[in-house]
Amino acid sequence: MWTLRSAAASPFVRKVRIAAAVCGLSDRIDVQTVDTNDAASPLRRENPLGKIPALVLDDGTALYDSRVIAEFLDAEAGGGILIPKGAEHFPVLTLQALADGICDAAVLRVYEERWRAPEMRSARWLEHQSGKIERALATLEAAPPALSGRPNIGQIAVACALGYLDLRAAGEWRQRYPKLVAWLDDFSSKVPSFEATRPS
Repeated sequence: MWTLRSAAASPFVRKVRIAAAVCGLSDRIDVQTVDTNDAASPLRRENPLGKIPALVLDDGTALYDSRVIAEFLDAEAGGGILIPKGAEHFPVLTLQALADGICDAAVLRVYEERWRAPEMRSARWLEHQSGKIERALATLEAAPPALSGRPNIGQIAVACALGYLDLRAAGEWRQRYPKLVAWLDDFSSKVPSFEATRPS
């Protein structure tokens, strides 16, 4: 049994959990919640960066970050499931990078407001991160990724990024990006693990 170091709100953990479900590997993973601020957490021994997700294999080897774990899951499932070969390989990985960038910027916004006293917060920094999110969403709105059959890692990452914006920004993006709203509704209806991994 593999162990996935987790936090329910993390879009990167959610991406891994959906990827595992798509690959038919969920039953091989024990999801364990960790506190990334706990200096005594085993996470800090397994991933020196102290970040989630980290997937601990049977022999104690730890894999991180979510992109590496997704590639591992794809290989374990026979390859070409999450990450296609051929002409779609790099477009799918680029889509994943775009979606992960949305999550990175959104997480940095959360940290700025959570970790800094109000008088120390940088409006310029928050605007810089918001600009990344808005440009990425505009790019996706112009051409939402086509959904047909089993989702790839890029599509999974986009769904998790939008889900994280729903969680942390009260769904503010939805008024400006109707095509993405429809896309996420379609994804949710076709990928049961998306709803199953929704943070409470």
